[in-house]
This record gives sequence, C-alpha cells and structure tokens, in this order.
Amino acid sequence: MPDVPPFDLTLTELRQRTSYKWQAAAPDVLPLFVAEMDVMPAEAVLEVLAAALERGDTGYATGSCYAEAYASFAEERWSFTGFEPARSALVPDVMLGAAELLKLLTGPGDQVIVTPPVYPPFYAFAEHLGRRVVEVPLTSEHRLDLGALEEAFQAARRHGRAAFLLCNPHNPTGTVHSAEELTAVAAAAGEAGVAVVADEIHAPLVLAGAQFTPYLSVPGGERGFALVSASKGWNLPGLKAAVAFAGKEAAGDLARLPEEVSHGPSHLGVIAHTAALLQGGEWLAAVLAGLERNRSLLGELLAHHLPAVAWRPGAATYLAWLDFSELAAVLGDGKSEPAARGDVSVRSGPAAWFLEHSRVLLSSGAAFGAGGELCARLNFATSASILTEAVERMAAGLAAAG
Repeated sequence: MPDVPPFDLTLTELRQRTSYKWQAAAPDVLPLFVAEMDVMPAEAVLEVLAAALERGDTGYATGSCYAEAYASFAEERWSFTGFEPARSALVPDVMLGAAELLKLLTGPGDQVIVTPPVYPPFYAFAEHLGRRVVEVPLTSEHRLDLGALEEAFQAARRHGRAAFLLCNPHNPTGTVHSAEELTAVAAAAGEAGVAVVADEIHAPLVLAGAQFTPYLSVPGGERGFALVSASKGWNLPGLKAAVAFAGKEAAGDLARLPEEVSHGPSHLGVIAHTAALLQGGEWLAAVLAGLERNRSLLGELLAHHLPAVAWRPGAATYLAWLDFSELAAVLGDGKSEPAARGDVSVRSGPAAWFLEHSRVLLSSGAAFGAGGELCARLNFATSASILTEAVERMAAGLAAAG
C-alpha cells in the first residue's frame, strides 16, 4: 500500500521531531507505542497558533470558547445537545481532570473501578490519590461485563464512596460501547450510588460503521461526568487543554472544582483545540480515512507475516491490542513485577522481546492491567511504509529465534 496523505511523512522527517514518541528509543527503533499520530497539524490549527504568536497572545487560558466549540461539534456529529457549557470546567488535560473529579467524588481508601485492559494512567492516577483500584475485565469480545460491573458497584459502595472510570471509546481495544451498554452502566451505577466519570478523548476517532454515544446522553447519564478533548482526534497532546462536562444532576459536584484547576490548561492549547473542533472537519475526515486504510493494512500484514497473533480490530482509535499468547514459547510467559500495572515505562512481555529482537517499540500489555502480560498495544497511525516495515521486522525477529 503506498503512502498517501495525511500519513505520508517519511521516517527521516519524523525522526526530526523532539516529542516523546521519537526520543524514547534509539534511532534504529521504529516507535509504534505512545498515542501520537505521524501527521502534520490541521491547517486551521497552524493558522490560529501563528496568529496568536504574531499578536503576542501567550497569556493564561480563560473563557468558555472551548466548551462551546465542543458542544457545537457534538451536536453536529452525534446530534447531542447535552454538552452544556454552563455545566463545564476547563481542565489541564483529561487525566488531570479525572483526578480532580475523583478528589471530589471519593476519598482516600475508596474504590475506583476500571475495566482492563485499560489506559495505564487510570491505575497510576487513582493509586496516587490513595484510592483502591478494582478491576472488572472486559469480556473476551472486548465488551463491558455488565453483570460483573453491577456486582462490583454494589460491593464497592458498601465500603464507602466509589467511582467508575469509563473509557469510551476504549483504549487499547478500540471498542465503542453501545447505547444499551452505557444505559445499563448508568442504571447499575445509579442503583449503587457509584459516580461515573467517562473519558471520551477518543470520541472523534470513531471509524466508519460505528456510532459513538456520549455517556451523558443515555438515561441516567445526567448523574455522570464526561472528560473531552481535541488532543487525540487532532494530534495535539503537546498543547494541553481539556473540558470536563457534568450531567444535569452532577452540576453541583462540578461546581465544587477548585478554581485553581483552571490555571493548568495552556492558552495556546485552548486556541488550537477550539479551532480544530470548529474548522478541522476536513482534516479529521482525511485522518479517519487514513486510519481505516491502515487498520485494513495491519490486518493483512498480521495475517501474512504473524498469523499466530490474535487481534480483534476495534471500531475506533488508531490502537491495536495484540495477543501473543500462541507465541509464549518463543517470547516467554510475559511475567513482570506487580508495579508494571499502570507503568507505561515498563518494558515487559512481548513488547520487551520485540524491542530487543526486532527493534520495534510497542506498549507493554502488563501496564494495561489484568490479563495483559502476553499482549501489547500497537499504534497504527503512521505511514503504510513504516507500518509494513515494523510488522516485517517483528516476523523476521521471530523467524531468527526459531
């Protein structure tokens, strides 16, 4: 498959970048781990940032323009009008926003429920706050286990206040939770008195054939919270900014968010994210088309070069959750220290093996929680050339190992 825009940057061009993705490993390593896309920014983003710098507009962030832009984007894209700027707060990023909400909704020793495999900072942030993380793994089909969640909600509430960190679309599986599933979650959480905090950062990256449902849109969702950002959809993680929205019945809790939390977002980040949401539609459409091509290409490459690797393609994101269980005899059993859970810096299991033997850097599955020891996360938001070379390198490493 030829390299086509927007995923047509060469390896030489990408290695000039100084971001984490391109500085975390040696120059001979192909990095397909951290969630950065190998694309150029949307023209609308470049223009507003250049204009802001030209006029010296580099002060502190303020105002509701970001929340208003997201509300407009959501209404146009999902026909949902419930992202109310009056019930919103500017936060530095999604995870810091989640941490601040957990401070409001739970106390030290209270339980925070997560659904592994799941974004590693869910563990790190909750544990740093002194909360106890409870795991309710996804099913083998990467769906929410609604019965197990209901039991966990009831059990958690008996020990104090509790919260559920919901990832939708789900990182790393790319699952888009259905309206029916989210309605069931809201009902179970409401019955048990568990607060739901939804990380919806990947919502703009739902691929063709799938439908994203905002958590606040389902019956019972009015008691919950949603954390949103243009960071992932438009590849702006270096321009920190996000918005926390509350449902109607949760507005009072959000109003208790300390004023100083709003000091963290970048003013340039707010400007860039707002422009992306309002003017970056064509750019996003091109990215989504490219991601669909790459998702298909990855499936073909795995089938041809790594047929023993199991992958259930997700309906959203640019992340692939790869299961290397059938290769355990070659790669090892994937065991790692307990501290690996939530620690994205740990190199264990298949990720460590392929880094050493193939010079391809993936995210270690152990960091994503229970059951991830023989898995790894691969980021396919890159050129077809790089993606192809990475899989071929992995296959060559296995062949050399016999």
